[in-house]
Amino acid sequence: MASASAPGSPAAETRKVVTRFAPSPTGYLHIGGARTALFNWLFARANGGKYLLRIEDTDRTRSTEPAIAAIHDGLEWLGLGGDEPAVFQFARSARHAEVAGQLLAAGHAYRCYLTQDELAARRAAAQAERRPFRIDSEWRNADAAADPTSAPADKPFVVRIKAPKEGETVIDDLVQGRVTVSNAEIDDFVLLRSDGTPTYMLAVVVDDHDMEVTHVIRGDDHLNNASRQLAIIRSMGWPVPYYAHVPLIHGADGTKLSKRHGALGVDAYRDEMGILPEALFNYLLRLGWGHGDDEFISREQAIAWFDIADVGKSPARFDLAKLLNLNGHYLRDADDARLASLIASRLPAGSDIALLTNAMPVLKVRAKDLGELAEGAAFLFAARPLPMDAKADALLTPDACDILDQIHLRLGGENGWTSEGLEATLKSLAEELGVGLGKLAQPLRAALTGQTTSPGIFDVLVLLGRDESLGRIADQAIGGQGGAATATQV
Repeated sequence: MASASAPGSPAAETRKVVTRFAPSPTGYLHIGGARTALFNWLFARANGGKYLLRIEDTDRTRSTEPAIAAIHDGLEWLGLGGDEPAVFQFARSARHAEVAGQLLAAGHAYRCYLTQDELAARRAAAQAERRPFRIDSEWRNADAAADPTSAPADKPFVVRIKAPKEGETVIDDLVQGRVTVSNAEIDDFVLLRSDGTPTYMLAVVVDDHDMEVTHVIRGDDHLNNASRQLAIIRSMGWPVPYYAHVPLIHGADGTKLSKRHGALGVDAYRDEMGILPEALFNYLLRLGWGHGDDEFISREQAIAWFDIADVGKSPARFDLAKLLNLNGHYLRDADDARLASLIASRLPAGSDIALLTNAMPVLKVRAKDLGELAEGAAFLFAARPLPMDAKADALLTPDACDILDQIHLRLGGENGWTSEGLEATLKSLAEELGVGLGKLAQPLRAALTGQTTSPGIFDVLVLLGRDESLGRIADQAIGGQGGAATATQV
């Protein structure tokens, strides 16, 4: 019975922990891939090990430079860049072929001359007889014959592994537990294609060995590959890595995660949705792993607490609303100058960064993402006359505009222009008019921001300053006629 090294075995204990994240550069960095990278990064950090990046670019027709750049960019943004320069799998093809040659020489692999037509016929026969199709090549032992001329001359061949036929392969998976596979289910799979290029199965094993990877942490869609890859590892006499196959992420409805669930590239969460990296880091961490009831987990806490054995066996469910709530928390904790720089590109060119930074304490408490934060800040830089949304425009009735006229006259005599002083002045005016403060605040907010929602009205007045505030009020006062009678007072 073949078995992966048991966790805690003496041989495994002496090896420094090395993990790897190995994406294929055929598209953006998927949210599921980002979580796999995170778990690999965390496990290495938690165990004083090393975290490596490998770009599996052997699919030359689909691998692109923009995709490679997007992967690096997304990982760096999340703080998950590799500890060493990335390894590119395609550049190692000669090494992969070298190992295939070693397996041939040792009698652990063979040249198979079965044609595609022969394989198709055998597959069709198996389907007709309703039995599983397994490679049963008459060439399995031909290469080991004493007479090397038994191989047909000038006929194309592939190189296949001699997979074990008897017994079972057992994997003590750090997430899935003990997984047992009958060796009768493992085909003599291809190592080298007929053109001499290595297959994914061979390349992955060779690269993991040469990179000294001790822990293979990846999605559970690769679980079926593990028993096959062990056949190569054992044939070469190499150390067996630990395996940890993490359940995939599903949508909130329990189905496979797709774009309709919010399964976008990491760059889209950053650029289009306005998510902060620390928020996405925290959210991905808790997709399938947790630490009691802790919801907000810092990077330092994650390193101290993380254990791959605590990852659940069931698929995690992606919930966009929870991500946004988490992002709102990190927005409120973020440095004001940093937030101002992050949303500057979402505002008119030349916007006053100093003003934006000063406004952050009252703006960020109302936003869940950078887009909302920028929308909330837009009133600060709007040109007069201020555009009104429909709800704000509806508030500006003749009576409301008359109130604005009186507010303009009263605030025109305000000297200090502090939040406390403005509040006292407007409360006094409300008492004189015999109305609640809200009766003044509603049309005032509309005049100052063009909206019905904003930070506190006294904060808005202070942020805009005396001249801009009075000018905006005048624009809507006197029945909404543009404040021609009072504009000269500004």
